[in-house]
Amino acid sequence: MQDVLLAMLVKEPSHGYDLRQQLAAALGPLGESLNAGQVYVTLTRLEKAGLVVQEREDEPVRGPRRKVYALTAAGQERAAAWMAESAGPRADVADFHLKLVAAAASGLADPLALVDARRRELIRGLAETQRAALAPGTETRAALLLEGIALRLQADLRWLEACERTWSARRARGEGNA
Repeated sequence: MQDVLLAMLVKEPSHGYDLRQQLAAALGPLGESLNAGQVYVTLTRLEKAGLVVQEREDEPVRGPRRKVYALTAAGQERAAAWMAESAGPRADVADFHLKLVAAAASGLADPLALVDARRRELIRGLAETQRAALAPGTETRAALLLEGIALRLQADLRWLEACERTWSARRARGEGNA
């Protein structure tokens, strides 16, 4: 969650409440269980690490002055590095989805380019898995595991097709990367 919050702060400083709302909206029904305290604890950790600074709202629109979090130069660098790094072979679908949302919100990366890079990773992994499954001497139990891995990779590839359709449609509607 740390990297997602950093990326969400790239364009402008924000309140913890607003960040939680953005995360919850991005996750849909899965975001209902997102604990608001978790966002604030994470922001405190990021502040202690020197990645964000806490400011006070100058002129609140309503209510008391609230804390506003802004990125430091180190926070900006970490957010950019996170966008550039590979999702890894066992990336969680929700984590990758948040990376796409954060990429669009921050402008640090093109969601379609991230989808394409992830697709290449998965195709490489699928090819390796299929080679291993076809290797002579592969035991039945090991072959079953390899089949499960291959099925998971194929499902992830189909999901990436849906991601590509969605982000392409957003771009065609003029929503840019947002």
